[in-house]
Amino acid sequence: MATGPAASRIEIPRWVQLVGLPLVLVLVWVVAGAVRHVVFLFLVALLIALLLNPLVRGLGRVWIPRGLAVAVVYLAFAAALALAVLALATVVVQQTRTASHRIDNYFTIVSGQTHETGANHDLARLQHWLNAHHLKQVQVEKSGNKFLNSIGTKDVEKYTTKALNWAEGAGLAVVSLLFSALLIVVVSIYMLLDMQRLAAAVDRRFPPHPGSKPLITRMEHALASYVKGQLLLSLIIGASSGIGVWILGMTGLLPHGGRYALLFGAWAGVTELIPYVGPWLGALPPLIYALVTHPISALWVALLYLGIQQLEGHLVVPNVMGRTLRLHPLLVIFGLLAGAEIYGFPGILVSLPLLSAARAVWEFFAERLELQKWDSDAPIAVDVDILPPDAPPASAAP
Repeated sequence: MATGPAASRIEIPRWVQLVGLPLVLVLVWVVAGAVRHVVFLFLVALLIALLLNPLVRGLGRVWIPRGLAVAVVYLAFAAALALAVLALATVVVQQTRTASHRIDNYFTIVSGQTHETGANHDLARLQHWLNAHHLKQVQVEKSGNKFLNSIGTKDVEKYTTKALNWAEGAGLAVVSLLFSALLIVVVSIYMLLDMQRLAAAVDRRFPPHPGSKPLITRMEHALASYVKGQLLLSLIIGASSGIGVWILGMTGLLPHGGRYALLFGAWAGVTELIPYVGPWLGALPPLIYALVTHPISALWVALLYLGIQQLEGHLVVPNVMGRTLRLHPLLVIFGLLAGAEIYGFPGILVSLPLLSAARAVWEFFAERLELQKWDSDAPIAVDVDILPPDAPPASAAP
């Protein structure tokens, strides 16, 4: 009986390659498409279980039962997440309230020196600059004043109805999201409780080669590397954004920008978790604030975030995520587009962790799977009937 690494190799016959594998792939695709919401929930639960399993396994080494270890890890994870959300919400609420009060004053409070609001004063200054540079045909002040005067005379009831409809839809979406989140937590807890037996079953069926890691361990390391890289990337971009806004505020290029540097930096760090779209979303709040408070400062804010995005694309992402994901950029783009096509925005968030785990699975089984070669000069087996020496020829047989 063969032993060692050669005994665990699986040779797939030619007829299975030609018929069986395509049928299995089509069947899996049809079933997954019919229950894609359930598949998505289980995939997210699996990712969470793989991320938390090293912590549970570490607690098990200090003689803590696995059920108690799962409870401790989940409670600690929930507490850390709640504290982070609470701290971020406190900062956002306080600074958003201050910013909204300032914006309201900018549009409504009449200055005692200029006898006009800050918005009207800035429009007049901008129109004067345009006139001085031979751009009188651009009537910014007239259009802007018309817009400002119409803000308070719009149909309030119409917008109130729209706001109520939006709030109702948002409430239903939140309830559905909470129900899905609860299902994910429950499923991931069951997976964590049985992860040890699942890993043992996989190791018995597909034992790792000498000196290599088991399949479940490889997937855990791949996901942990992705999370570390993404958190480091968010920290770098968030800090760069906050420091940049603070410098603009201190130099007077963005009035009162230093007050909201922490808010804009935290927002940029959070949106950086969203692939490709996140950097643009992170630049929107400071850009809108600059346009409202001082339109000319919006140019400096735009240049700041453009520089941060260039720094991210050419220096930070290749050095941070390139070492953690180990995926080709084309495969990353395909995964993001496929995730968006299959499950929308949540699919985009989950696509890269799934690709990272799938790479670990592929590397593990690539050492074991072997397709039977389709050699054209390979001998063909032919059934031959051997006749006894005294048998008559085939042509003479009746």
